[in-house]
Amino acid sequence: MRFLPCADSGLLVELADLDAVQALYAVLAENPPDGVTDLVPAARTLLLHLDPRRADVRAIEAAVRAAEPRNGWRTEGELLEVPVVYDGADLAEVAKLTGLTEREVVRQHTSAEWTVAFGGFAPGFGYLSGGPPDLVVPRRTEARTKVPPGSVGLAGAFSGIYPRESPGGWQLIGRTELEIWRVDRDPPALLRPGVRVRFQEVG
Repeated sequence: MRFLPCADSGLLVELADLDAVQALYAVLAENPPDGVTDLVPAARTLLLHLDPRRADVRAIEAAVRAAEPRNGWRTEGELLEVPVVYDGADLAEVAKLTGLTEREVVRQHTSAEWTVAFGGFAPGFGYLSGGPPDLVVPRRTEARTKVPPGSVGLAGAFSGIYPRESPGGWQLIGRTELEIWRVDRDPPALLRPGVRVRFQEVG
């Protein structure tokens, strides 16, 4: 665990891997140290936003080091069910890359309980972890200039849902009508760190 100052009101915690980030995020989100106003997880870091008027950086570092990441945190978050039509442009390619049939890809994707590890890339885009090892696939060699909103994809060990039309290089396996990001909703993002996700196949 390493601590790095970030701008004038942040503290970046570097950790060994994604599991360590998520376990520490879970316990700090439940009981944040005094002076910490927000937590932003990433693949190997956890950013602590601080209130400079009352944050004691040394005390916060000590509190983070003393925090005991909680086992079983993956089963505690809100559960979001996502209906998906599995007709993505890259479904056949994913089947080829994994050695599975297209139906097996769909079965594995829907049988897993995914967890939003962190957000990034675009507002509302959540990186979903915890999927089957068989579905680990590389990004496309050439990104698309336009990916439709609601597209469900795979890249590396993650699954994700495009919240709006944008360029993207993930392997697209399906689509959902669920509005993942809406600015007039509170909170705007459905996919927030810690939220559990179950994909459900629909016709």
